[in-house]
Amino acid sequence: MSAERAWGLVVETTVGTGERKHTEAQVVAHVTGSRQEALAELERRARSYSPAHPLSPRRRRLLRVGDGFLLVVDGARQSFVTRFTVAELLEDSAAPHVPAPVTEAPPEPVDEASPPAPAAPPRSELDEDGVPVRPAWLGRRDLT
Repeated sequence: MSAERAWGLVVETTVGTGERKHTEAQVVAHVTGSRQEALAELERRARSYSPAHPLSPRRRRLLRVGDGFLLVVDGARQSFVTRFTVAELLEDSAAPHVPAPVTEAPPEPVDEASPPAPAAPPRSELDEDGVPVRPAWLGRRDLT
């Protein structure tokens, strides 16, 4: 079984018209899980996405590509494209720093006369590389 990973759902869409027409990208969500789970969420979003342009859509086509989906909406005069991509999150400068896990020493023999040591606080679950399975920033409402 593969470890869960964090995925960014990226939407690149055409904005503006005429000579001002250009593409803008943004990460619209993060998904923790398998790549297939991230692609399923991305497909759900692509199917329900309603782009600002064109104002009078005549034809809408949703296509699957290797790493996501491509939405082509034809208007009266021109076509507009929106690309939906799933990408593995490798680094996030805005995510809180998570210290490296500490290697625990073997327990010392306990003298029956001494009181028991206090329990250590629970540590977050880490994958085989020491990366938290559930990133600390996941679910924060101030990041959207």
